[in-house]
Amino acid sequence: MQNIITFLRDLSEHNDRAWFAQNKNRYESALSSFYAIVDKLILAISQFDSTISNLTAKDCTYRIYRDTRFSKDKSPYKTHMGAYICQGGKKSGYSGYYFHIGTGLGTGYPHAHMLASGDYICEPDVLKTLREDICYGDGDFQDIVTHQIAPEFRLDDERLLHRVPAGFPSDSPYSHYLRLRNFCVYYEPDTDFMLSENVVAHSAQLFRTTLPLLQYINRAVAYCKEEAAMGSK
Repeated sequence: MQNIITFLRDLSEHNDRAWFAQNKNRYESALSSFYAIVDKLILAISQFDSTISNLTAKDCTYRIYRDTRFSKDKSPYKTHMGAYICQGGKKSGYSGYYFHIGTGLGTGYPHAHMLASGDYICEPDVLKTLREDICYGDGDFQDIVTHQIAPEFRLDDERLLHRVPAGFPSDSPYSHYLRLRNFCVYYEPDTDFMLSENVVAHSAQLFRTTLPLLQYINRAVAYCKEEAAMGSK
């Protein structure tokens, strides 16, 4: 793990193609270490969530090269490594577990390190279905996010809609959740947590508490996929 963090910190200070080319062997070593961690994490999570048991690290990880076509920041490389572990792989549309190693410097996420669960960018039909489930679910979503998930996690509710979406009662007791833009919880561990020899086991223990949230979201995702498939026939 230390070689990953050290490489990413150095990359954040020398984010250019010449430096990267000269340090390509360090990148490949860091990437290999990250793949090994992710594969171990997949195995640990699969003990309580069988939907991800057939995945490998390559199904869940991302390229380090940034798409700078529409960005004012032309830095060519990300300064973090992340894995999105979810049913069907990172492009499936299902909610999942996100494991992130970074620096808090340079381009990309402001977080140094992060564990997250949920769906950060829900499709519009999934958002609508989730809001219906919350509005008429007798508090089951609220129970999940307030009582079942480990207290280390925080609900991502910093960018709420200004008002309850049209079609939903503004006086709903769950109006706070109806105004969510995404359905995600996150935790920002310190570097000591990430460097612990038990980081995979500890991360899996925390992720396990978020399983009810993922099941809640993925029920809506599966429903919308079925509806779309029926509509295309």
